[in-house]
Amino acid sequence: MHMKKIMVVDDEQDFLFTIKDVFKSFCDEYELITAKSGIQYLKLLEDNQIPDLFLLDIMMPDVNGWEVARKLRQNLKWKNIPIIFISAIGDRTSKITPIELAEEFIEKPFNMKDLKIKIDEILKK
Repeated sequence: MHMKKIMVVDDEQDFLFTIKDVFKSFCDEYELITAKSGIQYLKLLEDNQIPDLFLLDIMMPDVNGWEVARKLRQNLKWKNIPIIFISAIGDRTSKITPIELAEEFIEKPFNMKDLKIKIDEILKK
C-alpha cells in the first residue's frame, strides 16, 4: 500500500512545521508535503509532487486559497484531487465554500485528530 500524500499550502511557517510534526507523531499513513505560498505549490505539482488531498489556507499574501483551488479545478490533471480549506477566518462567507472548490472547510485552530478523521473520510470516498 502506498503512503497517501497531503499537500499543505499555508504561508505560516510555524503552522507548516507544527502540522507536519504533529501528524508524524500519531499518523504514519500520510506523507505531508508543505508549500508556503500559492506559487510554491505549483512548482511542487510541476515537479510531479502530486498529492492525494490538498489542505489550503485561504488568506495568503501572493495567491489566496480560493484562487489556488480555482486553478486546481481548471487543470485536468489535478481537478479531482479533494481540497479542504483551513482558515482562521471566522466569518460566515468564508464557510460558504463553493461546492465545486472544496470538500470541507475547517476553521483554525482545530484539533489535529479531528482533521485526520476528516481526511480519512474524504480519502475513503
